[in-house]
Amino acid sequence: MEWRDLPLAECLRGGEVEMLQFAVDRVRRQFAWKTGGLSAEQLRREYPPSTMTLAGLVKHMAFVEAGFTARAAGQPVGPPWDVRGWVENDNWGWESARIDDPQELYALWYRSAERSRATWAELAADGGLDVEIDEGDPDWVTSRRRILIDLLEEYLKHTGHADVLREAVDGLRGNDPE
Repeated sequence: MEWRDLPLAECLRGGEVEMLQFAVDRVRRQFAWKTGGLSAEQLRREYPPSTMTLAGLVKHMAFVEAGFTARAAGQPVGPPWDVRGWVENDNWGWESARIDDPQELYALWYRSAERSRATWAELAADGGLDVEIDEGDPDWVTSRRRILIDLLEEYLKHTGHADVLREAVDGLRGNDPE
């Protein structure tokens, strides 16, 4: 898969759900474009003093897709995140991405994005974004809307990181492919 394979709904008109889904779809495509088609060495390259890598960003965003979507659906996060201790060790994904095969890393992210997109479409049809998510803390009740906006925010932040790192790797610049 590559960025061209990701769905992008035309959304010139629509309600809140459609516009937010369009925004997330668009930034997914930008992220995929900025991180795609690179060798293992390029994905793993660091630019000190930062230790952030494009590989780490790809794996982190795969987890973000899975984790945020599971929260919104009121479900546990599934494999590989549930068996590897990601939640207890936030560095695990960033560190383990340095040895992951690029094709497996890309496949992990694309699968996470595809599942997340499908789940969000189901959630929108089943109660919409106003559904409250109670995570057991009486001081912290959130909604699907807040989680979807948090997902968009994570993508925007990390697509900016990918933008800088990718330009350093091979000079690729711009906001949108083509």
